[in-house]
Formats: sequence, structure tokens, C-alpha cells
Amino acid sequence: MKKTFPILPVLPDTIELIDTHCHLDMDAYQNDLDMVIQRATDQGVRRIITVGIDAASSRKAVRLAERYPGIYATIGFHPHNARQATDAALQQLAQLAESSSVVGYGEIGLDYVKNYAPRDVQINAFERQIHLARELDLPVIIHDREAHADCLALLRACGPLPRGGVMHCFSGDLQLAMAAIDLGLYLSIPGVVTFNGARMLHEVVRTIDLRYLLLETDGPFLAPVPNRGRRNEPKLMLYTAQMVAELKQLSLTEVARATTANALRLFQLPREYPV
Repeated sequence: MKKTFPILPVLPDTIELIDTHCHLDMDAYQNDLDMVIQRATDQGVRRIITVGIDAASSRKAVRLAERYPGIYATIGFHPHNARQATDAALQQLAQLAESSSVVGYGEIGLDYVKNYAPRDVQINAFERQIHLARELDLPVIIHDREAHADCLALLRACGPLPRGGVMHCFSGDLQLAMAAIDLGLYLSIPGVVTFNGARMLHEVVRTIDLRYLLLETDGPFLAPVPNRGRRNEPKLMLYTAQMVAELKQLSLTEVARATTANALRLFQLPREYPV
């Protein structure tokens, strides 16, 4: 499906989008973070969840969320950093979770592409963090890269997730999507959906009810067409939202309303935008 949006789509002033997964603490935003957030706000992406991947980035995420209205934080050890998930480090994250700005636990999971940590270490860290998320009463943000079977098996073995969670940057097929939904998870759609070759993701978006979809940038990574290959930032999520609307034959406003309602529900965010 060849589709591009050379002009950034426009939302009505009364409608907002929520970027449910961005890494605002990363160096890519170091020089213009205020402008990145302002540009997002101006385009209707009024809230951003900035995601921790280790102890240092989790602390930075919390500080950013406490500094900027409309920014929220998550905490966790990415599978690349699974070796760092010691008892002491997890206790530090639990202390960070006392901040009211923390709305989720992650990103956590398994990555069998990079394998920066051995698989057994990743699995151990993932399992322990699922249990910690339950103790902290937080939804989980799951990173699953070429590890679908093990991710599902571990989630099932750990029992129900009272606060649910989301498969971040969803990359599986329709069967995996249905299995994740059965576990109480949302599917988060990244800018990859705008890529011509993302046929499997296109099928998932066409088929899965909007009730189960979220939107994200995964910024600074995975910029959508027409910015593919450049730095991603939250305002560009409008291209992703527009592509989801095209695939589902809905309006941009309908997609924005539904995915925002889903994000508010999952992360228990205030319905009114904070000022």
C-alpha cells in the first residue's frame, strides 16, 4: 500500500493525541527539548509518556515528567540492560514509582535480535519486573522483538496483569495480536505503519478494533513517512494516526478520540489536560 502524507495532518483544536511511548531523555533531544514538546503541543499531541530503559533513564524520565505539564514517566530495565536489573536496582525503581508522575512500568521484555544480554538473563529480568509492576500497581510496557513465543509464555505463566499493559511498537501478526489482547494488552502502533512494506502491520490495524489500539512514536527512532530515516519526534505521530485512519477507513478525529481514550484508561491519566 503506497501512501504518503507530505503535509502534516491537522487535528481540530478540541481533539488531542497521546504519544504513549517516547524517549525524551535521550541525547537526540538534548539541544531542543523545549521546542520538541512545544511543537507537539501545537499539533495536538498534548501528552507524552517518556519511557525508562534503565535506572539512569528512569530517573531522567521522572524528572522530566515532574518538570513539564503533560509529560508522564515510566520506569524499567529494557532487555538490552537486563544485566543491570539487580535486587538493589529494582528497589531503586520501586522508590521512583512513588512519584505521581510514574504511570507505567517498562519498557521491559525480550529482544532476540540484538541479544545484548543472554536470553536467560533477559527472561529472568522480565519475569521479576512483571511481578514488581504488579506490586506497584502499574501497567506494563512490553518490548518484544523476535521473541513472541517466549513473551507470551512468560506473560501467561506470571498470571493475570491486574493493570494490563501494552505491546509497545507492535511487530507481530494477527495471531499474536489476538493472543496479546486475550491477555489484557493493548497494541501500540508506531510510525512503521506508514512504511510501504509493513503489510503484516497493515493487516493488524485493519482487523483489530480501535478499542485495543494505542499510538506511539518510539522517538527518536522509527520516524514515519515522509520523515523516515530522520529523527522522530512526537508531533510526527499525526502521520501515524492518519495512516491508521486510512487503513481503517475512518477519520483522523475518530482515531484520535479512540486511541486517546484508550491511553487515558490504561495509564489512568487525568481526563483534562494538565496546565
